Amino acid sequence: MNDRVKGFPAFGKGVRHARSWWGKAWLRALEDTALDQAPLRQGRKYAHAGLVDTITVSPGRITATVYDTDDTHHTVVHVTQLTDGEWHRFLGQVAAKAGHLAALLDREMPRELADAAADAGVPLLPGIGDLDTECTCPGWELPCRHAAALCHQASWLLDADPWVLLLLRGRDRDEVIAGARPTAGVLATAAYAEPVRDLPDDPPPADLGPLPEFEPVAGLDVDVLRLLVADAAAKARAVLATGRWPASDDRQDRVRLAATQPALRDRLDVDPRAVRAWQQGGATALDVLERPWTPDKAATARARAAWSGGELPEPAVWRNRWTVGTRQLRLAPDGRWFPYRDTDGTWWPTGTPQRDPAAALTDTD
Repeated sequence: MNDRVKGFPAFGKGVRHARSWWGKAWLRALEDTALDQAPLRQGRKYAHAGLVDTITVSPGRITATVYDTDDTHHTVVHVTQLTDGEWHRFLGQVAAKAGHLAALLDREMPRELADAAADAGVPLLPGIGDLDTECTCPGWELPCRHAAALCHQASWLLDADPWVLLLLRGRDRDEVIAGARPTAGVLATAAYAEPVRDLPDDPPPADLGPLPEFEPVAGLDVDVLRLLVADAAAKARAVLATGRWPASDDRQDRVRLAATQPALRDRLDVDPRAVRAWQQGGATALDVLERPWTPDKAATARARAAWSGGELPEPAVWRNRWTVGTRQLRLAPDGRWFPYRDTDGTWWPTGTPQRDPAAALTDTD
């Protein structure tokens, strides 16, 4: 088959919706063009009912047979092809950034590319009045329900393959790739086809060496200062290792220091349960201690299935807290169960968070 004429099998019955931003833009052009919304609603129903047969796409047109209760109709949607000058400007935008062609090869339409094309005067995506329809039915609406059905299914094709839009504008995949060849350097398609190479291992972290010594100064606790310097060094190494800068939270920082630096615990006046929680699981455990939350239906169903699979006793459930006598598990948003034990009427973190509620409940013993 000619590469400039592509056939796509009928979708069949089923409710679908355009998901990509460019598929939605196609439908928006259809809706903005229509003078009457009733045929659009009927066309959507026809599309979902599988009444559109094989779709053929070629430069400037999409065609299909659309079935109706009374007859079958030949339906065409026309799209203006780009001129040679417009293609030259568009391909220049594709070649200007290797990531544009790589995204297209990965069946994605970068919004940045569409914006750059528009800035260069190239109408890549259709707008009001750009979808010109014709149909053998006697309906006078533009578009009629059969053309609307075809346009809806065309948006599903665009979702799966943005090359369909470029073919409608006049050129197939191979022509676009050839036209986007850079004037120097490595061809984008060749670079994209190269296997991903592993990055070299990070160098080992440098030895921090001995902690600095400080001359005693009136009112300065040298031992505390030494601990703070060591903590700052540890935080800096964590930032280098993860690339993430921790959020500023003075209270959480005090809890962390009290949990990790016992010599500072009495000086920081921190709730001992918060310290225990941090030792149990860091910031997530602290949040589980202090903030109950309500899982959605899917998370609750997964939790119920895990609980039943462990053959555990029936719990009393309140939001994310599942209680069995003096033992309690608190479900975190990441799916882990944090064990707790009732001590003199107060729930204390105990044990290690687990994915398996049976293992976590055992850890409260």
